[in-house]
Amino acid sequence: MRAEIIQDEYGYTATFARILSHPPESVWEMLVDNQKIKQWFPELSIQELKEGGAIRFDFGNESNEEMAILHYKEGSILGFEWGEDEVHFEVQPLEGKTQLILIETIRQLTPHTAKDLAGWHVCLDVIQAQLDEKEIIREQEWEKELTAYQRLLDSLTGSLG
Repeated sequence: MRAEIIQDEYGYTATFARILSHPPESVWEMLVDNQKIKQWFPELSIQELKEGGAIRFDFGNESNEEMAILHYKEGSILGFEWGEDEVHFEVQPLEGKTQLILIETIRQLTPHTAKDLAGWHVCLDVIQAQLDEKEIIREQEWEKELTAYQRLLDSLTGSLG
């Protein structure tokens, strides 16, 4: 299921929601255990897991960026800087399953926004596949989602180029 994107007074909010057939503890581990994070977003690693802590984005070639953890509640909330924006995960128990919500606040849409949205969409697909002990081909899924998110953003704003 693709993100719902709405315009608000600060820019845009993209909300992704997934229902996973796994306990909240297993879903939470996927978000905070560096070995598990590498399965769905190899460039990310948590440096210090707490509000005010940091997550590192490794660009390769010994280049990286530290992003502040803005919101943290053990077992349920992880929110961090994402460039000028913010990414916020919520893990909620739901009738024997888990609802995983990812909210990206986007100050300004750019030609790169569709790439980020497609990337987060596929990250959630990979988290689900890993928990279900399945495999997906990340690049194929990303290409498909990129086209879909570009169309969605174009319908909201007109072409961004």
